[in-house]
Amino acid sequence: MASTESIRQIAHSRAPLSTWLGIVLLFALFGVIVLAIIGPMPRGSDYEETRAKKRIETLKTVRDDAEKALNTYAWVDKNKGVARIPISRAMELTTAELAKQKPASAGPIATPQAQSPAPATSPAPTGSPKPGTAQPAGSPSPVAASVSPPAQTAASPSTQASSSSSPATQPAASGPASPVPTTSP
Repeated sequence: MASTESIRQIAHSRAPLSTWLGIVLLFALFGVIVLAIIGPMPRGSDYEETRAKKRIETLKTVRDDAEKALNTYAWVDKNKGVARIPISRAMELTTAELAKQKPASAGPIATPQAQSPAPATSPAPTGSPKPGTAQPAGSPSPVAASVSPPAQTAASPSTQASSSSSPATQPAASGPASPVPTTSP
């Protein structure tokens, strides 16, 4: 029995040692892989300086190409007869062409007139009575005055205002006048 117990002690004592050894080797392998990946990468200001030089060279070539395109004559499509001219010459030609044309008047600017207000967007006339005040018997209510009768259309009767009542017979609203008359079914 002593021999089996000593074998168990040896087996148990070597298992943690091999586990630790395996963990250390994995860390070492991981470190080697990281160095292999990061090692060849450019570092520091040299990399940024080379990228900056490339950007400056690219910007210079783009500006030179744009300068050449704006200031030289060239064919865009020779078969169609389309040519490119310098921008300064194009401006001269355009100003000369516009100088030959007679300026056209813009015409009068349309302003809304107070005598014919639009149904939904114009304010109430200045001479209309305030809401809640008594009106003379023959004067129309502010609601009826601001709404024009609907045109003859093919709309259903339920969507049109009742044409049987006159503006004088409509009751005056006690609140502020709204541009849309209220109808009950």
